[in-house]
Amino acid sequence: MAARPMWQGHLRLSLVSCPVAMYSAIQRTGDVHFNMLHKTTHNRIRMVPTDPETGPVERDDIVKGYELEKDHYVVVTQDEIDNVRLESTRTIDIDRFVDQADIDRLYWDEPHYLVPDGKPAAEAFVVIREAMRKAGRIALGKVVMHQRERLLALEPYEDGMIAWTLRAHAELRQPQDFFDDIPSLKADPKMVEIATRIIEQQEGPFDPSQFVDRYEEALKALIRAKEKGAGRQVTAEEPKDTNVVDLMEALRRSLGKPGAKSKAAAHTKPAARKSSAKKAPARKKAS
Repeated sequence: MAARPMWQGHLRLSLVSCPVAMYSAIQRTGDVHFNMLHKTTHNRIRMVPTDPETGPVERDDIVKGYELEKDHYVVVTQDEIDNVRLESTRTIDIDRFVDQADIDRLYWDEPHYLVPDGKPAAEAFVVIREAMRKAGRIALGKVVMHQRERLLALEPYEDGMIAWTLRAHAELRQPQDFFDDIPSLKADPKMVEIATRIIEQQEGPFDPSQFVDRYEEALKALIRAKEKGAGRQVTAEEPKDTNVVDLMEALRRSLGKPGAKSKAAAHTKPAARKSSAKKAPARKKAS
């Protein structure tokens, strides 16, 4: 396995435990990243830690501080931080099993692959995995990642497990803060019927491999053109708002739009795949 684990420790179910390793299921190696350069020399800008009174600061002279109030800090050393240990720093302790539908989709965050860490750990890992698969439940546990204790949702996935980090309740904004200002309107049943038929025309299977980040592709094309000494700018017009007056007409035209049915039909016939191919993990549905 080429990737390095982002976390190593133990997975424990009651008295059964085994060493496990966690790997991020997400890779961002293809993203376009820009560096900051001087506009004249094109030298890469160096970010030098600077004290407003003494000037540049050596890395060894930098300490961590928590701001209690403006310009008033409590200084904490790395040794003191390391000494604050929780059981979840080295162990994912499963303490509850829930139905997947009980977890609102707002809470699902990022997926990680969880695997046994070494061949001796495989037997206990497989027992826990298959017991979870048979029960049809999602396991909840805690783990310390990036100096934060995170709630995990564990589920069997093929030969391993997927460990989803879950957002804390305090992280989520209340929907009422945004939805309460939406006008209370009654939709025209005829318009809803037409919109429903448009949805049916565009139904198809979920195939994430068909998604391409067109904006990033446009950035790459721009970079290639600039590298060859030419500039190319790609722009797109913003869609015009649909007025209430012509909403019905816009719906009717959308329903009869050429290619709508053929496009939907194309989606219903995805390219054949080998049975051994592994599908990408998708967010779990929830109520």
